[in-house]
Amino acid sequence: MKIAIIINLFPPKWLHGTEIATYLMAEQLANRGHEVHVITSLDEGLGLHEVSSEKGFFVHRIHLINIHIFITLFFWWAIVGKIRKIGPDLVHAQSLSSGIPALMSKKMLKIPYVVWGRGSDVYLPDVYGKLTSKIVIKNADTVIALTDGIKRIMQDTCTRDIAIVPNGINISEYSYEPGLKDRATRGKEILFVGRLSAVKGVQYLIRAMKQVQDKIPDARLIIVGDGEEREMLETLSIHLDIQRYVQFIGVVPHEKVKTFMQQADIFVLPSLSEGFPNVILEAMACGLPVIASRVGGIPDIITNTTNGYLVEAKDSDDLADKIVLLLSDAALRKKISENNRHLVKKYAWEKVIADLEKIYELSVM
Repeated sequence: MKIAIIINLFPPKWLHGTEIATYLMAEQLANRGHEVHVITSLDEGLGLHEVSSEKGFFVHRIHLINIHIFITLFFWWAIVGKIRKIGPDLVHAQSLSSGIPALMSKKMLKIPYVVWGRGSDVYLPDVYGKLTSKIVIKNADTVIALTDGIKRIMQDTCTRDIAIVPNGINISEYSYEPGLKDRATRGKEILFVGRLSAVKGVQYLIRAMKQVQDKIPDARLIIVGDGEEREMLETLSIHLDIQRYVQFIGVVPHEKVKTFMQQADIFVLPSLSEGFPNVILEAMACGLPVIASRVGGIPDIITNTTNGYLVEAKDSDDLADKIVLLLSDAALRKKISENNRHLVKKYAWEKVIADLEKIYELSVM
């Protein structure tokens, strides 16, 4: 099948959850014999070509004109033009916000489309998103949601059948490597991986770390990622006098993240809002117990005491209690680690792509 995937932003510049998941999805679809074309924006100054081939699929990058009022309209029309040239059997809009050009292609070119609600496009739509979500969902040949919670919100917008398909993960890439962590010299490690933005709630983790350090002196917090809040977070750790126990790593290539996970003892994601964070799946595949906020799609992944713990967003005290609980109980960590390596198998890309293929086939009938 020839498939065109619309996504507003794409690697190598953009390495957030949806962008990484889309890259891996395109690669997996291509590996199964589909002709895959990703249509996205062109990031200027990176030396990228307008059309390129990456791991078996094609990427079409569109220049954005520098006139704000026309950017979105131009982008939509340019996407439709690309779709006309590609001539796909199906258009896949990788968010509600990218659904309008898919809808335009259906009306103008008679090409069916599916749309996948993924997180902030459903939970935190902008003014344009609120106006267009209903029409995009209503006219799609198939609608997909990452989680049951996202599905319920989308059905509040427009009542119709919606399939649930989670993100996938290449489990084999996160195989356990015993002996990688030198526990005698590294101490107990708490890991965060993600953007350093307000929505990730890292300040609450740092505040929790103050309490953790008082009870577990060899505990260290490793923060992988960068963003607009980094300076504030570094200042906060100094203000709390725990800067010796908080290490800011900065951005690392995605393939290197697993090294930090395999060296850590637990993974913490204190977000204020999330869709379906792939980073939790990666932590599970590495056998890490997970502590995460009870927001968005996270409760669909984490079950208390089975594969980690849920805490309320912004609750540093509860966060500290759960971190201390896990770091103080090696047997509990071992049990949860084994559970996670088993539970993550249901998110293997082989299963996710098989489900997507069934949806695609039904959508083009």
